[in-house]
Amino acid sequence: MSGKSTNITWHEQTVSKERRREKNKHHSYVLWFTGLSGSGKSSVANAVAERLFQDDTLTYVLDGDNIRFGINKDLGFSEEDRKENIRRIGEVSKLFVDSGQVVLTAFISPFRNDREGVRELLEGDEFVEVYVKCSLEACEARDPKGLYEKARQGIIKEFTGISSPYEEPIKPEIVIDTEKNSIEECVEQIVHFLKEKGYYRNI
Repeated sequence: MSGKSTNITWHEQTVSKERRREKNKHHSYVLWFTGLSGSGKSSVANAVAERLFQDDTLTYVLDGDNIRFGINKDLGFSEEDRKENIRRIGEVSKLFVDSGQVVLTAFISPFRNDREGVRELLEGDEFVEVYVKCSLEACEARDPKGLYEKARQGIIKEFTGISSPYEEPIKPEIVIDTEKNSIEECVEQIVHFLKEKGYYRNI
């Protein structure tokens, strides 16, 4: 989908991203959770958001299903629509970062190029890719929404991991294994990374 807007001019805002960060006393960035359906992306993202919120960090979770109730309700699950889905979320995430907040996105986002496209929208220290690692077998055994069963029956077409590919991250900033570790352990791993990078709130 190519840009069609013409005769437009970018207006700089009076309140800058740097000033917002200074006021909020923390860095703003994207925690991009990617992984198979059922891997635990939303569960971990919300648990991390709660932990950060408890420590006075401004957070917001963008969830794959929730987004399709609103801004992306016009998109299906074809490869083209999936790419547009991630492109839009990348742009929305960039707005959250500019507003001085931490945005946590929970999307399968199966294609590497699409995830890298979001990374390129942001500055070098504003995109943290979190690979939520979990085998297809374990995700299918969980099947919290009954989607794998429908995919196996052919009811759902182009389902990631079954009839559509998932491209694992090559060099994610963080890898959490939800097959071997609890949500709490995964949260601690992510928080440890954020503190090491200096992204945590300066209390």
